[in-house]
Amino acid sequence: MSCVRLSRACCAVLTGGLLLAGCSDDGGDGKRGPSSGTPPAASATPTATPTATPSTYPTALGFDPDPARAPRTGSDAAAFARTVLSGGPGAWGPGYVERKPYLSPEGYWPVLSEDCAWETGTPPATVLHSVTAYMELPAEGGKGTVRVSATVTVHRTEDAADWEMAETLEEVLRCPSQTLRDGEQISGLMSLGNAYGVGGNRTASDTVNERGTYLKDGVPGEHYYGWSQSRLGQVTLAVSAKGAPGHTESDLATAMAQASVAMLTRAEKALEAEQ
Repeated sequence: MSCVRLSRACCAVLTGGLLLAGCSDDGGDGKRGPSSGTPPAASATPTATPTATPSTYPTALGFDPDPARAPRTGSDAAAFARTVLSGGPGAWGPGYVERKPYLSPEGYWPVLSEDCAWETGTPPATVLHSVTAYMELPAEGGKGTVRVSATVTVHRTEDAADWEMAETLEEVLRCPSQTLRDGEQISGLMSLGNAYGVGGNRTASDTVNERGTYLKDGVPGEHYYGWSQSRLGQVTLAVSAKGAPGHTESDLATAMAQASVAMLTRAEKALEAEQ
């Protein structure tokens, strides 16, 4: 995995006006937040105008997909999803393990109801295949159990995948507080979408990042909740993390960035044209 790419993914997943810790663009200790866009105050002493330097970032996503390799059937999409998820818990960092069950059942599709509770629905006709892998960082050393997930959804068309991204943004506007299941809630949700080249997104065609507060019955305190979704052509890739006592937002956001980069890298290799 490229360190440069991981650093850029951290910017996309962790900044964008939402998350202020985890990674920095220069690989630092993660204490630097996103730029406010406000120029510094004028100095009392005149200074020479600095010479402009070329951007070190590419101007377009360095991805050349081969239409012949795009999934066209449900079986093609399922095989593609297995490839993207092949990194397993190790993509998140040391100590992460599979949960039981590890994969969502065939045809599983979560839907946010009118009363802001997640329910099981039916996949739209635009979806060829969708699967979620469930993992965790077990409780140890006085720290609680962190639960994470990774979702791969293959749509029939790029437009359909784009609609899914838009709907994800709309859900937070409609329901800033949501019930995940009995005894589990997220609140104070904020969401931001960025096309490639905007808000630090240098890894995907589009990204949507959410953050909020996670509450679980029987677990004291309020903890970090994060969701990051990326689109690459007709495919959407999402990672989420539900925090627990003893785990910092920085650590969990970094784990999300690592897992997201691993998935995007595998997706690109599976879809791009032979060099």
